[in-house]
Amino acid sequence: MMGRQDKPEPILMDEEILKEASVEQLSQDQARRIAKEEGIHFTEILKLRLEYRSILRIDHLWEFTSLAKLELNNNLIEKIEGLDRLVNLTWLNLSFNSIEKIEGLGSLRKLELLNLTNNQISVIENMDALEKLTHFCFANNRLGQLDNVLYLRKFKNLFTINLRGNPLSKDPDYRFFLAAYFPNLTCLDYRLLDQKTKIEASIKYHYVLEEMRHKELQAQQAEEADAPSLQDAFVEHLNGSYLFKSMFKDDPAAETLHCVPGVKSVLEILNPTLTFEHQMVELCVQLFEIGLAEHKQRETELSSFFSSQTAAVTDCQQKASQILAKFEQQHTEVSFMDRNRIAELQQFSDPNQLRVKVSHCNDEIKQLCNSLMALEVQLVSQLEDIIKKFDINISDIVDSFRETAQGIYPFFHSPCHTFAQCRDLEDNYHERVQEIALATLESVAKDAPEEDMTEDVKMLFTDRNAVMDAVAIGHDNHLLVINDREAQLITRVDAWKVALIKGIQDKELKRNRMCISDIHRYVDHLREQLDELM
Repeated sequence: MMGRQDKPEPILMDEEILKEASVEQLSQDQARRIAKEEGIHFTEILKLRLEYRSILRIDHLWEFTSLAKLELNNNLIEKIEGLDRLVNLTWLNLSFNSIEKIEGLGSLRKLELLNLTNNQISVIENMDALEKLTHFCFANNRLGQLDNVLYLRKFKNLFTINLRGNPLSKDPDYRFFLAAYFPNLTCLDYRLLDQKTKIEASIKYHYVLEEMRHKELQAQQAEEADAPSLQDAFVEHLNGSYLFKSMFKDDPAAETLHCVPGVKSVLEILNPTLTFEHQMVELCVQLFEIGLAEHKQRETELSSFFSSQTAAVTDCQQKASQILAKFEQQHTEVSFMDRNRIAELQQFSDPNQLRVKVSHCNDEIKQLCNSLMALEVQLVSQLEDIIKKFDINISDIVDSFRETAQGIYPFFHSPCHTFAQCRDLEDNYHERVQEIALATLESVAKDAPEEDMTEDVKMLFTDRNAVMDAVAIGHDNHLLVINDREAQLITRVDAWKVALIKGIQDKELKRNRMCISDIHRYVDHLREQLDELM
């Protein structure tokens, strides 16, 4: 710090400084060898100490590709830069500099410790690449908003945070906030997080955390798919000729039969204006569009459900906060047995008076527990009704989509494009092909085949059974393709609904059990403190 007050002359990081620092990291034997060879390989250096050198700018580090630990603390650095090639860095110390913004860390995917203590940074940002971060030291900066710390929740391995000396650390809820939102945190501001703080934090922020986890899950899902997936709508491969081509792909005799004069034309004259393929594609596209519309309707219903669920939980959270506030007003804080309270109880020299006072405290604890439990029971009942209503609504949407796809209509509904109509088209095609096949068999039997009939086709039509079997098998294969795609759609949409409802119910059961467990743990904690007085 004296160096800063004396305002030393800033210097630039150059090759000479780096050579000097590199040699300092080597053993005497290595240093002698390098002196003899008159050269040093920066690519082999694993650790570099450049602190207290009045360095103004990070530079000339591009050859240090193996570097694992870099100490740049106590310099005059104003900007994080020049680190792009340090892909193996696990430790970076930039404390006691003049940095105003976090940046330039995009290549440091192996970084585990980042020390930015004693700088002039006001926002935690631009650290997305640091997936392996375990230690984040950020004391004595200018961070003022507790919410900005939530940026660090994305780092699942982070267990040590130091934010002491920032304006936000003066917030009375600071430690509880960090303990609640970072459940894996073991050390905060160089002090272990005790169990008591974690218990109180989990009670205080329980409902807020549930809502945040839900929002984070939604954000993750939105990130994974910017637009609704066709698979989520169960209509993939229905917006073109895929189904039609699949039908004939699985028909080994189709190519031969299509060489029969008249059969190919059947594909084209089922409708005066549309070919067989075009009609099939039109039906598939219609079903595709219906599927997307139904998917949007399901998503709207799902969004409405989550809004109702969140509103119920938020209302419960507010009521719980009021109960805890009332409890605090009765001459105690949420922790209940703070040191002043214990001292007050211990002043009762008469054991009977002490027992009466402790009994009164026990009653307060019991009342708090009953109030919180009653609130949770009320929330469970409310959420059960919301889930039941959602189950009915989503089932109606799914049933409607299923019936539309299958072609099951009430008498007052007009039919639309379905798999049933695809089967009707195939039946029509099959009947026409069967007629042509019979006529061709008769022609060949009379030794009067069409002139443009190939030899392979002539040979096929010398065997009546083989021809009729080929026509029948082709028809069966075509129907099988249609039926399989229909069954796939129906099975998946039904399975989605069942899994969705079960997932919601399971998550609600888990939330309920966790909340009850938190209440009991908190109450047990209070009672344990009271028992110590007896």
